[in-house]
Amino acid sequence: MNLSLVIPLYNEQESLPELYEWIVCVADKMDVSYEIVFVDDGSKDQSWQVIEALAAKDKRVRGIKFQRNYGKSPALHVGFEAAQGDVVITMDADLQDSPDEIPELYRMIAEEGFDLVSGWKQKRYDNAFTKNLPSKLYNYTNRKISGIKLHDMNCGLKAYKNKVVKSIEVYGEMHRFIPVMAKAAGFDKIGEKVVQHQARKYGVSKFGWNRFINGFLDLLTISFLSKFGKRPMHFFGLVGTLLFLLGFGFAFYLGANKLYHAFVLHLPARLITQRPSFYISLTCMIIGSMMFLAGFIGELILRNSSIRNQYLIDKKI
Repeated sequence: MNLSLVIPLYNEQESLPELYEWIVCVADKMDVSYEIVFVDDGSKDQSWQVIEALAAKDKRVRGIKFQRNYGKSPALHVGFEAAQGDVVITMDADLQDSPDEIPELYRMIAEEGFDLVSGWKQKRYDNAFTKNLPSKLYNYTNRKISGIKLHDMNCGLKAYKNKVVKSIEVYGEMHRFIPVMAKAAGFDKIGEKVVQHQARKYGVSKFGWNRFINGFLDLLTISFLSKFGKRPMHFFGLVGTLLFLLGFGFAFYLGANKLYHAFVLHLPARLITQRPSFYISLTCMIIGSMMFLAGFIGELILRNSSIRNQYLIDKKI
């Protein structure tokens, strides 16, 4: 299998037939074997019935339906698991991503050797205040924190080598940071392609302002996990040890200073408990011990299997 198209969707019954016809029109001209994997994220409309009808007439269409709505990241996760193509391309089902971009994205992976190519929607047809401006701020912050120079990290139109999608674990709302996870997994050849963005033809956007707040918090999480996810003791243990030693050093100094004044200089000295620095040192030792313990517990948790990517799948084609 040369190409897998993974398309997560939620309540997109109007756009699916048009999207399918457009994809087939483009992909049939490429002289490659391909499959279209629709992942229905618990739609409440007739989206699954449309997918069943498409699969009945075209064996290249595959479908996965969640029993309830989980979100885009879980949908991409199971789509990546099902993908068989050497090149995997993802796109949204709302017709805002153009299937005409598929041949060039495929070529950049198959011929130029990119591990991942992300779309860049230079000209957008979304609301300038509610989506475009927050998106620019979000991408700027992302570039500064992650170090990956992509203009549109959250673009749904992306292409990957198969081994990239098989090597990363997408969960929660981490689909926004797949390039960050790919880089953390050792896939450094990440490219970008200017792609066409189209105005929404059917339905309404499923995202709001809260995704940008959540996105910033997720970025901090994924940045931390990429550096210390497999070795939490290296972060918590180091910080905890430094804080404990700092606090212990202050406490030792205060004790030695009191003994020096009392037995060497024979001068009265303030009680240690009357000195603010004593409480600072005590706080440092307590926090340091807690940080060290957090790192130790984190190491123990890593020894246990995770169930965060277990989802209830209602049907499969």
